[in-house]
Amino acid sequence: MAELLLELLSEEIPARMQARAAEDLKRLVTERLKQAELPFASAQAYATPRRLALVVEGLPEKQPDISEEKKGPKVGAPEQAVQGFMKANGLSSIEQAEVRETEKGSFYFIVRHLQGQPTGDVLPEIVVSAMSNFPWPKSMRWAGERYRWVRPLHSVLALFEAAPLTMSAQAEGGDASTLPSNIALGRNTTVGHRFLAPEPFEVSCFADYEKRLRKAKVILDSGQRRKIIAEQADKLTAAEGLAVKDDPALLDEVTGLVEWPVVLTGRIDEAFMGLPPEVLTTAMRSHQKYFATLDGEGRLADRFLLVANMPAPKNSKIAKNIVAGNERVLRARLADARFFWDQDRKRPLAERVPALEQIVFHAKLGTLAEKASRLQTLAVQIARHVPGADRDRARSAARLAKADLVTGMVGEFPELQGLMGRYYALADGEHAEVAEAIAEHYAPQGPGERCPSAPVSICVALADKIDTLVGMFAIGETPTGSKDPYALRRAALGVIRLIVENQLRLPLVALLDQAWQLYSSQFVQGRSLYDTRDDLMAFFADRLKVALKDQGVRHDLISAVFALGSEDDLVRLLDRVKALADFLGSEDGANLLVAYRRAANIVRIEAKKDKTSYNGAARTEHFVQDEERALYEALGGAEAGVTPALKGEDFTAAMAAMARLRRPVDAFFDEVTVNADDKALRYNRLNLLARIGATLGQVADFSKIEG
Repeated sequence: MAELLLELLSEEIPARMQARAAEDLKRLVTERLKQAELPFASAQAYATPRRLALVVEGLPEKQPDISEEKKGPKVGAPEQAVQGFMKANGLSSIEQAEVRETEKGSFYFIVRHLQGQPTGDVLPEIVVSAMSNFPWPKSMRWAGERYRWVRPLHSVLALFEAAPLTMSAQAEGGDASTLPSNIALGRNTTVGHRFLAPEPFEVSCFADYEKRLRKAKVILDSGQRRKIIAEQADKLTAAEGLAVKDDPALLDEVTGLVEWPVVLTGRIDEAFMGLPPEVLTTAMRSHQKYFATLDGEGRLADRFLLVANMPAPKNSKIAKNIVAGNERVLRARLADARFFWDQDRKRPLAERVPALEQIVFHAKLGTLAEKASRLQTLAVQIARHVPGADRDRARSAARLAKADLVTGMVGEFPELQGLMGRYYALADGEHAEVAEAIAEHYAPQGPGERCPSAPVSICVALADKIDTLVGMFAIGETPTGSKDPYALRRAALGVIRLIVENQLRLPLVALLDQAWQLYSSQFVQGRSLYDTRDDLMAFFADRLKVALKDQGVRHDLISAVFALGSEDDLVRLLDRVKALADFLGSEDGANLLVAYRRAANIVRIEAKKDKTSYNGAARTEHFVQDEERALYEALGGAEAGVTPALKGEDFTAAMAAMARLRRPVDAFFDEVTVNADDKALRYNRLNLLARIGATLGQVADFSKIEG
């Protein structure tokens, strides 16, 4: 069994694309190997800033031989059919085909024995095809070349059984993008670290390749590089009684920036330690890719960690020069931040609100100043339903929530929007609840982010998201497929989390209507209030299914309760869903669901046959069997029990009332013939069956329930 080694060497690949690119390379090549009938034992992909590599172990030396059999026309078929069969299969005479007897008569057959090609002859086309169809999120094309790649491609190392593959830049068929004509394809050489080992060297197999790369200051495995960075960082900080600020995303990114990681420690000038810790952390993380450190009490320390891409022994001249250079860069960055910090506090946030008129929220939805005005009204309305929420503070926080967008600090560090608003609001003497609401009104922005729980924060965060959702849906800017440029799915999940995690009893439909009415008619003339609301409620239902999937909540039960159309209190809705799930998990509930389906199917079929609908009242004078009377009385009792239980939000009691229907329904189906010869009797019984669905429909739309 043989080995395929492939390396694509290029300029630096963006760190965020490397892991996906390695998996794509593995997928594209292995899919084509399977299509070519070339089994393999294992495949492993790797990525560094400058290279993608793939090793496939256990390949056969050649494809298997294949016998291909094709059935042709029947003996004696029209000449045109026979000639077509001959032409399609390259036959000069029909005598070249076999005649076989089948159950349907004598037919022509052709059998071809195809000899498998050597694997080394098949692989070049597989590699070129995979590269030509590589799905980079963003790619470049160069003048004079048809190919696209994420960054300029330098060389392709391709070895099979230690020998270079003979490759052409054009994929077979000519439809795929050609590969660059100015690079070496199918070579057996590569290079190491850009500065430390730039000279080419030969490799013979993956083990040799990995070993020689390491000698050339390149650690191929990203997992190993990540581990080295984490261990060195922990060791350096522990020596000074500090700890690394946890930041897995930054660790992943830095791992993709270096091929030979070495962690060094730098110092933050004391003059900048008075800046808000978020400013220091953002300046280090977003712009310089430095790790922040914490002291024993969890406060930001005056040390930072940087990751160099070359050997730099501790206290060596090169290490000192690297640290000094990075400290100098950070000093300049923080000097800018301190300037913005000092300048921004000279003007209160309230004075910055008019400047929001110069920022467009959306071309069809007006400016941020208009959005801030809507948020004030909406936040006050929401505050009526949030226990402990002060309406005046909710109004103030909503008015100031976007004001920090016109500050110098947020202009330089957009990641700090909201957070800087809190600092500036506190400096202006605003109430702490107002300042906190400004900081938290964008949250939660993801499933892992903490959800605001302070009453005023909840009001402003909900107002901001609902306003955006209603406005975008009103002008038709809804998510499509995988595209969601305005992050509306995230906004809807944020609304759901704010309501559910804080157990808020909010009338969601009324708030959506209020938000729609707050938009000027010139902005929402595209779609009606009712269309916008209906689409949004369906959108919330879909997002609720996603949000609760991990908790094991069945999506069909959510649909069944949402389908009632009258339930917009998400807390109450989820209580009803839970009670419904418990009910259906019982023997009575499961059997009643089966009976409902049987009744619904009978009514539907007969209604279609009769071209009428069965939804009238069953008349007692037409009952002739005790089972009819028992079901009629049971339905009346269930309705009498369900109505007050639902009104009192005792959903367990409502389900218990439904459970009492099971036996009379079973007895009815066992003893009563629905399609009686007597038309009046049949009509009455179909109406009685229809009433089963109507009664159960008070709790949920049982037609939406699966299983």
